[in-house]
Amino acid sequence: MGFDIEKFRKKVRSQTIYITSNPLMNYIYTKRGDTVAQLGGQGQQVLILPEGTNRFLGRDAQRMNILAGKVLAETVRTTLGPKGMDKMLVDSLGDIVVTNDGVTILKEMDIEHPAAKMLVEVAKTQEDEVGDGTTTAVIIAGELLKKAEGLLDQEIHPTIIAMGYRQAAEKAQEILNVISIDADDRDTLLKVAMTAMTGKGTEKAREPLAELIVAAVKQVEENGEIDTDHIKIEKKDGAVVEESKLVQGVIVDKERVHPGMPKKVEDAKIALLNSAIEVKETEVDAEIRITDPTQMQAFIEQEEGMIKGMVEKITDAGATVLFCQKGIDDLAQHYLAKAGVLAVRRVKKSDMEKLARATGAKVVSNIEDMTFDDLGEAGSVAEKRISGEEMIFVEGCKDPKSVTLLVRGSTDHVVDEIERAVDDAIGVVAATVEDGKVVAGGGAAEISIAKGLKEYADSISGREQLAVAAFAEALEVVPKTLAENAGLDSIDSLVDLRAAHEKSIYMGLDVFKGDVRDMYKAGVIEPNRVKKQAIQSAAEAAEMILRIDDVIASTTPREPDMGGMEGMGGMPGGMPPMM
Repeated sequence: MGFDIEKFRKKVRSQTIYITSNPLMNYIYTKRGDTVAQLGGQGQQVLILPEGTNRFLGRDAQRMNILAGKVLAETVRTTLGPKGMDKMLVDSLGDIVVTNDGVTILKEMDIEHPAAKMLVEVAKTQEDEVGDGTTTAVIIAGELLKKAEGLLDQEIHPTIIAMGYRQAAEKAQEILNVISIDADDRDTLLKVAMTAMTGKGTEKAREPLAELIVAAVKQVEENGEIDTDHIKIEKKDGAVVEESKLVQGVIVDKERVHPGMPKKVEDAKIALLNSAIEVKETEVDAEIRITDPTQMQAFIEQEEGMIKGMVEKITDAGATVLFCQKGIDDLAQHYLAKAGVLAVRRVKKSDMEKLARATGAKVVSNIEDMTFDDLGEAGSVAEKRISGEEMIFVEGCKDPKSVTLLVRGSTDHVVDEIERAVDDAIGVVAATVEDGKVVAGGGAAEISIAKGLKEYADSISGREQLAVAAFAEALEVVPKTLAENAGLDSIDSLVDLRAAHEKSIYMGLDVFKGDVRDMYKAGVIEPNRVKKQAIQSAAEAAEMILRIDDVIASTTPREPDMGGMEGMGGMPGGMPPMM
């Protein structure tokens, strides 16, 4: 019989294929034993896919990937907005995380599906680039996939949908720039910070926290640019959130190396050293022969003299506080204590860098080279006990370019969630300072962009028009979800928002009062960059998933070659077992 290649493709979807080497009966068999086609001539066994491989083609692959994206979006959807709910995540060790931060939820979940992992990457990118809007990015991506499923059912090719989504994303960026407002004054920054923290366990203290965050961001700003790594967040439980404070300097989670050292040093001269204060071992194997007790005494005295000399170099330079990245010998600790120097050892490299930026000190590699010019300054350096642990506070620095936020909370889980909220707020305030552009929150920006995209869809021809219109509808999932999470009727809220946008583009959903109002006047403001990144990354992820029409996944490790007989059932002539 003739070999029908189309019939072959349909028959062997997601199956392992064998071609027998039986000279009398040359057939292609699936792993179920179905005959697909007969070949003329004497064939050789060909294993196209290994045993245990799963394969999904065409619409099956697309539907599977779209379903994974929709499920993941639904998982985090209920956490969106000021009235979003929290998720409790328990790992294999029993550790608990309670949060409504989208990226934290997705990181903690043990996700295996490849398409779902792509959406997790969307959230991670959003977190890295902006710091907030992770949940928004994921639910927009999920809704884009949901709308695409409807278009696929209408026999619209995935490439056309992807092209339409790309056009819509580009147009959305243009509309976003039009509806943005230039603002980076202190009042706007405070509102941006409070908007980011609303609904994340910080409501009762969001105003004082916003003050601390804005002050921290403005302090580390250099030439209009902000590296948020220079804002250190140190969290400690055992106190209410209102007791959080901004330190104009660095908090080091260490303690003095010797109890005889002073607990507090005023007008401190700070030395930073990244080498150990101890006698170094020789680089080559060496043997010292001692034949007399006096020689032993001389050897010990010489070691002591070397260590004492190192300490004298530090004190001669004028240092009253020492931060060492490596170890400090016990004898060196004694000499430093006698000299009245407060010393800390095993300080992290990141903390050393922050100390250098805060105090103006230079990190010295060789004690012999240390001079007064290498020292930094601080109003005070003190060891304080916080939540049962000793910490070193370096405070009162002059114009520090690295600061520390000490975040307090009643329990570990509470302070962890507050830290995540503060981290998000730092990101959005930094983005606002750098870009100077903000948009109205409460779903106002999404409704404006959706309205503009619907008008744009009417102006283009071809099937891409349907994809652009679907993109516009997908963006409306944000205000719709905000309403659902607040216990409001999502349809009524969406209709009211659309009607209100005929008069003003700043109208959004006030979930606390349950009505539509001007978001700028309500103080609900978000950075332009948050929306820009969320829409762009969601669109690109949806495009990539839609263009996949074949998923080949190995589910079991490949077994070693057994002379070409694996999976053949040991039957004569290499015939697969019939099932």
